[in-house]
Amino acid sequence: MKIRRFVQCVMLAACVFLVAALTGCNAGRADPKAEAPPPAKVESDLDANNFTVDHPEQFPLATAVEHKSAPTLNVTGAVQPDIARAVPVISLAAGRVVEIKARLGDVVKKGQLLLRVQSNDVSGAYQTYLKAVNDERLARTQLQRAQILYDKGAVAKSALEAAEVAEQDAQADLDHATEQLRLLGIDKEHPSGIVDIVAPISGVITDQQVTNASGVQGLGSPNPFTISDLSYVWIVCDVYENDLDAVHVGEYADIHLNAYPKKVFKGRIENILPTLDPNIRTAKVRLEVANPGLMRVGMFVTATFYGKQPETRAAVPATAILHLHDREWVYTPISAGHFKRLEVVTGSMLPGNLQEVVSGIKPGDQVVSNALPLQNTVEQ
Repeated sequence: MKIRRFVQCVMLAACVFLVAALTGCNAGRADPKAEAPPPAKVESDLDANNFTVDHPEQFPLATAVEHKSAPTLNVTGAVQPDIARAVPVISLAAGRVVEIKARLGDVVKKGQLLLRVQSNDVSGAYQTYLKAVNDERLARTQLQRAQILYDKGAVAKSALEAAEVAEQDAQADLDHATEQLRLLGIDKEHPSGIVDIVAPISGVITDQQVTNASGVQGLGSPNPFTISDLSYVWIVCDVYENDLDAVHVGEYADIHLNAYPKKVFKGRIENILPTLDPNIRTAKVRLEVANPGLMRVGMFVTATFYGKQPETRAAVPATAILHLHDREWVYTPISAGHFKRLEVVTGSMLPGNLQEVVSGIKPGDQVVSNALPLQNTVEQ
């Protein structure tokens, strides 16, 4: 019995020694979880945009710097042809279209054949020309005869003068008939009933009112074609009444095409219409822009006008801007561990990965330099 108790005591002592040894070995090892900072805990107050965190040192701050920027005004507009550079194509002869050589949207050169018209005006003009030729020949013959008779004393001087006037009138009628054929594009040596209509200028056909076999009215509307020189175009913008003080004739604006957002064009303000739209209270502002070939009539654009007096605005790291629900925010510290989310209006990107802030904060204000980690913490 005594031997049994002795054995139990020895075994118990061995177990105690083993536990103590194992505990001593583990005491020297580092526990990563114990050394890591506890996760930030967020507590919201009654204001949905105010948050309290347990470890604010995890969210470093940045100070908004001062940035000088010229005031800008962004308005929308559309590309329109310059009316002074839009030339109608007219037909001096009335008739039926027998052939069309160009279509809407084609680029044409001055003198290029556009369409051919079969016209009775040609035959009438040619008959008038032939009659004028015969009348002039007869009048010239009579003048020669009168001159001979007058030299021989057979007729009075008044008869010679009458013959001279008749010959001059006949020559005038012949010149008129010849000019009419020239205007119609008819070769008097090889007359034809077909009139060729050519382009008066180089440009783009922006309107077409004829098709094959359709009728054309001489010097009447509608005109068969309209050709526009689009090397320069108009940008017509709507500017609200309250913003008209930022727009001045002769100044330049930046033009951004919706189709080419990365390209910037310069446009000069040519005119500010003196009347306002009574419904939306806007004035039409017209800019003239050199067209490199990308601008098409009807394109939507954004025009940016710049004021002369620079404004002082804030600039913060781009990572401090939080884009949430189609709006932009920054986090600003209120007190230790207490942050407030403020809505801001941002401007353009600046060098050094900074972004301009138009309103919401001012230079010298502090913001969380990287808003996304704090937002992720808030949402957890």
